[in-house]
Amino acid sequence: MLLTILTILSSFLTNLETKTLQSDFTVTVSEEVNAPMNYPGTIVMSGRQFRLSMFNIEAAYDGKTLYMYSPETDELTLTNPTEEELLESNPLLYAKALVPVCNITERTVTGNPSPLTLITLTPKDQSIGINRFVLKIRTADLIPLSVELKEGKKSTVLKFKEPKFVTTKQEYKITPDKDTYVNDLRQ
Repeated sequence: MLLTILTILSSFLTNLETKTLQSDFTVTVSEEVNAPMNYPGTIVMSGRQFRLSMFNIEAAYDGKTLYMYSPETDELTLTNPTEEELLESNPLLYAKALVPVCNITERTVTGNPSPLTLITLTPKDQSIGINRFVLKIRTADLIPLSVELKEGKKSTVLKFKEPKFVTTKQEYKITPDKDTYVNDLRQ
């Protein structure tokens, strides 16, 4: 059983490294004392590279530089993010970082039109800050459908809308117009 889990999870993570995933999404953040908040966005990602649109901000990471563009202020900020910042910004790759420090379980459920696999990562040491990470994938083509991250009383759910692997070439940086203010914080 564990071999099957690791095979599904390993194949899924390999797909994320070698293919380009594109999807609209909604992030729902819930806390026990507050009403849930929903945030829509779009993402295109391949391996560690991504292009994201959310909160009237455009973000892109080309493997070295993180580009954050605000159309409201016409400002582009360039940084070299830490490994931790990248993992926090990409929950699908966060799963890869969690594998060595978690107990892993999986459950297959009937889906429409195909079966789904729920992979749950539970940290062996709860002091790392999260209680549970649940990844729901479509078993047949290893497409992610949702990610749930439970941290104490806070739950964050990333739900993809019509996710697909695409073959079109993507640009993982933001090129400013000549009038855009560029705030270069790279070191």
